[in-house]
Amino acid sequence: MQDLEALQIFARVAEMASFTKAAKSLGIHKGRVSTAVRRLEADVGAGLLHRTTRAVQLTEDGRAFYTRARDLLADAEDLRSMFASEHTSLRGKLRVDLPTELARSTLIPAIPEFMAAHPELELEISSTDRRVDLVQEGSDCVVRIGPVVDETLIARPIGALRMVNAASSAYLARHGTPRTLEDLVSQGHSIVHYTPTLGSKPFGWEYPDEDGYSSLALPGSLSVNSVQTYHAAGLAAGLVQAGLAALSPYFESGEMVQILPDLPPEPLQVWFVVAHRRNMSRRVRALMSWIEATMAPYLDENQSPRASM
Repeated sequence: MQDLEALQIFARVAEMASFTKAAKSLGIHKGRVSTAVRRLEADVGAGLLHRTTRAVQLTEDGRAFYTRARDLLADAEDLRSMFASEHTSLRGKLRVDLPTELARSTLIPAIPEFMAAHPELELEISSTDRRVDLVQEGSDCVVRIGPVVDETLIARPIGALRMVNAASSAYLARHGTPRTLEDLVSQGHSIVHYTPTLGSKPFGWEYPDEDGYSSLALPGSLSVNSVQTYHAAGLAAGLVQAGLAALSPYFESGEMVQILPDLPPEPLQVWFVVAHRRNMSRRVRALMSWIEATMAPYLDENQSPRASM
């Protein structure tokens, strides 16, 4: 049987369906990847991958072998870290994808603390608001806001992100400050509509009621489809509902004011997601713990996320 490195190379090729992408994500030459897989196939006496000019796919034997290899790699990682001290330096590369606004407003400003604690760790951070394919894009882990719909992923709940109602000070000076839901209508307030797909039906103004949460239809002539533009529009054009973490700097500067504090929108669940159990290395667990601690001030203590998927 080949060594664990060969199994790791094979698993990465299987997951990314590409020798080239696997080599890039592992930081090695493509030729080394091809050689390792060929030797592994010779060692086990079976073809593990179908190779064509367009794609690489697991054979039936390859699928069975990959399942066992994945478990073995996870066990090996656990074994390596069994006696490691919490103070042992973390080494290697860690690739993580973060929601753009959460990265900008909360995590990146605090990242020097994490890097100072682990000076030998190399971080690669991507930021996007689309659903990242952890396997295909070679991410070790991602942070996601909202539901995790892929049941093949391992998702650990971080908490429920507190949401708030807000408006710019200039807007409230012109239109008045609403104290009740009725004021939103009677005072003629306008909201900024956020929708991932422009042209779709706006979500409306969310508020808690006895049945959970409901939505109040309010006028608004401006619709946007990015979180950053939504916050900027809140500074300029109307009422918004957004995460406390993102709006806190505006509250502190006085540019924005929190309104209707007793009627906040529903908190959004935040998840730390990996593709497989073997992805939970010491460095991944260290990052997860740091993210949990950094986000703690912005989480709703009264809401517990659902069990991990």
